[in-house]
Amino acid sequence: MLHDALSQIAADVDAEFDRLLALPGDARDPLYAAMRHAAIGGGKRLRPLLVTATAALFHVDRDVALRVGTAVEAIHVYSLIHDDLPCMDDDDMRRGKPTVHRAFGEATAVLAGDSLHALAFEILASSRTHTDPFIRSELIATLALASGPDGMAGGQMMDLEAEKKSFDLPTVTRLQALKTGALIAASVEMGAILGHIPPEGRAHLKGYARDIGLAFQIADDILDVEGDPELAGKALQKDADAGKGTFVSLMGLDRAKQQAAMLVAQANEHLASYGSEADLLRAIANYITERDR
Repeated sequence: MLHDALSQIAADVDAEFDRLLALPGDARDPLYAAMRHAAIGGGKRLRPLLVTATAALFHVDRDVALRVGTAVEAIHVYSLIHDDLPCMDDDDMRRGKPTVHRAFGEATAVLAGDSLHALAFEILASSRTHTDPFIRSELIATLALASGPDGMAGGQMMDLEAEKKSFDLPTVTRLQALKTGALIAASVEMGAILGHIPPEGRAHLKGYARDIGLAFQIADDILDVEGDPELAGKALQKDADAGKGTFVSLMGLDRAKQQAAMLVAQANEHLASYGSEADLLRAIANYITERDR
């Protein structure tokens, strides 16, 4: 079930980006080509899948959920472009391809990231995405909060600071809850927003998202030690080489694996009130620690 769902969401998101990022046939073509290079092909598409799987609990039209998931993925891809820049992590490979600044130059990479950031909110603001302006407004606010200083960007700043000082386990946990977890949590919450679920009715889904977000990063740290760079499509062990604290360095490999497994089990417990309609969300939680990339 999960394999089919991941394959389908990857194909659908690629098709959306292919349509949205058609070359204009003028001097902006290199910018669009750089955006396409980063956005089309590769990646797990976990965040769009979380949007569509959560929205499906509430019988939301899948095309609507797909557009919202594509907006979240645009933010994720922009963050990867900027994260790979020489001023940040200075990576050469991403998703098995040269990073955008390697393929198109640093200035174009910055603009490509900026443009994907803008595209995300353009998608959410469109009446084609949802006819209800209040739903669109809540989607925009949720994604903006998850992307900014109280979310992903704030986590990235903490990650940069981690190169200069030693962080303890609570600080690393906070860092990853912002850098990685915030966008995962937003993906689940945006699916619930599409289902017209009020904030007070989202607590169990927020708990699920919080737990899989943390488990995801612990699993990433484990893969950074045990994984295959060919499968990962990027360099591994860069955080350890830079002296940054990770869940593995702070907890040890065995305890990190136990913690990730506990978080996955806890995430599934948050879905206890749902029946088989939440099986895909359960499969996603289990996949977090079973993946090889």
